[in-house]
Amino acid sequence: MSGQLRTRWWLVWFGSAALLIALSFGFDGAVQKWFEEVQTPALRTFMRQVTRWGDWPTHVALGLLGAGIAYARKQHAWLIIFLAMVLSCAVAGSVNRVVKMTAGRSRPSVEVDVGWNGPRLGSKYHAFASGHTAATTAFFGTLLLARRRLGLALLPLPLLIATSRLYLNAHHLSDVVAGGVLGFLCAALTWHLVRSRSGFLLESRSVRA
Repeated sequence: MSGQLRTRWWLVWFGSAALLIALSFGFDGAVQKWFEEVQTPALRTFMRQVTRWGDWPTHVALGLLGAGIAYARKQHAWLIIFLAMVLSCAVAGSVNRVVKMTAGRSRPSVEVDVGWNGPRLGSKYHAFASGHTAATTAFFGTLLLARRRLGLALLPLPLLIATSRLYLNAHHLSDVVAGGVLGFLCAALTWHLVRSRSGFLLESRSVRA
């Protein structure tokens, strides 16, 4: 891909992502109302567990476990992929933390100082963007870019984690969409960097998916 074509591709991607986030704001209220109407005790308990295990520590632990197994089995390509997944998740989590602390958007459950309040330390005002969504999208997004078929098969996992944040009224739809966009951007940039520096190891015939 030429430099000019690559630049155009990124411009299209950024433009589409910005449009998607902008449009999602218009559906915040409707989506929140719908999830409030379908609440059940059993499903709420399930979604709490999804949120609990869907945060970044679990992703990092799984990535490091996978990297350890790949190293022990001398599967160098998978070692690189798992480490890239962990790195992408860490980058997305760090960037998202800065964004949400700076934006100071109140969560749907907050009734005081509703909206955008600027820099805040309290977690009640850390809605935008969704950290769970950013981390899981970065993690599984890297896998999707590296091994498409396996990444597509596991796609329901990050979607479920993102849905749990909406179901538990922890985020607006636009928070989740923004988290997903941020996470995939981190995945794309991380994977591009890793692949450009380790391309010869990633062509291992034994790990093609």
